[in-house]
Amino acid sequence: MTTLATSPRIDTTTVRNQPRAANGLALVRVTIGAMFVSVFFENLGKGLYTAAGYAGLIGYYIQHDHAPAIWKTVMGLAASHAAMAAPMQGVTEISLGILLLIGLFTRPAATVAFLFLGSLWISEWGTAWIWELLVPVMASLGLAIGSAGRKWGVDAWLAQRWPSAPWWLV
Repeated sequence: MTTLATSPRIDTTTVRNQPRAANGLALVRVTIGAMFVSVFFENLGKGLYTAAGYAGLIGYYIQHDHAPAIWKTVMGLAASHAAMAAPMQGVTEISLGILLLIGLFTRPAATVAFLFLGSLWISEWGTAWIWELLVPVMASLGLAIGSAGRKWGVDAWLAQRWPSAPWWLV
């Protein structure tokens, strides 16, 4: 006797209309956004968006972390251009925080957050607890995959007003 094990087809409209899942994604989105805003003001207070502060921090990571040599070269390049890289990091952090908090362009913002936090995670190998950034890295990936801006976010309004918007935008 032969039996075929098949999985039932998932009705994507059912998945999209699960309010608990949408609420959970929105909660994670707001949390990651708040983390970015908080980190921005913490780093601003520490002077890490100045050329000297940024170069000093990157120099510390280069000396003490366990990142691959190629990544240390990238960090050295950023440190040598700290006058430009430091404010760019500040703008990136506050922008991602605000976009994720309000749920605007959530998928692109979450994708950038995933890449940005992933690069920070590599930069901090061996200098911080491994899970400290890995959890927000993976949460950002989850936000990029899910429709996290479709609940409690501007993206929900945009999706109603512009139903033909590309899937990756809202």
